Amino acid sequence: MSVAILLITHQEIGDALLNTAQQTFGELPLPITPVAVTYDIEPEALIPKLTKFIQQLDDGDGVLVLTDMFGATPCNLAIALEKVSMVKVVSGLNLPMLIKVLNYPNLDLNALAKKAICGGKDGVIDCQGESSNG
Repeated sequence: MSVAILLITHQEIGDALLNTAQQTFGELPLPITPVAVTYDIEPEALIPKLTKFIQQLDDGDGVLVLTDMFGATPCNLAIALEKVSMVKVVSGLNLPMLIKVLNYPNLDLNALAKKAICGGKDGVIDCQGESSNG
């Protein structure tokens, strides 16, 4: 058994990140499902669909839900799912976060959430360092 991943993002951000991860890893070490929150859908209508995904993905070790932006609709939907099952939500999804999570498939839900946060933060770097003028 392992933790499953649910990506809830604006438009197809999750699909693009997942595609890149698949190109990097080949076979993904954790089950991942992306869900695009589009502007033409009523967010409340997604709750039953997301609940079903959580129930299908969770094999007993929980589901790590990664969202792209705190306070936005995808994140708010994810937070509503924390009542459904053993779910942990981390916001600020970027490619380094996703890659970091996939590199630690044997961690439990809480430890994997911590790796996600570290991966996301550590992946944001000022490439010009202290010589930057702005």
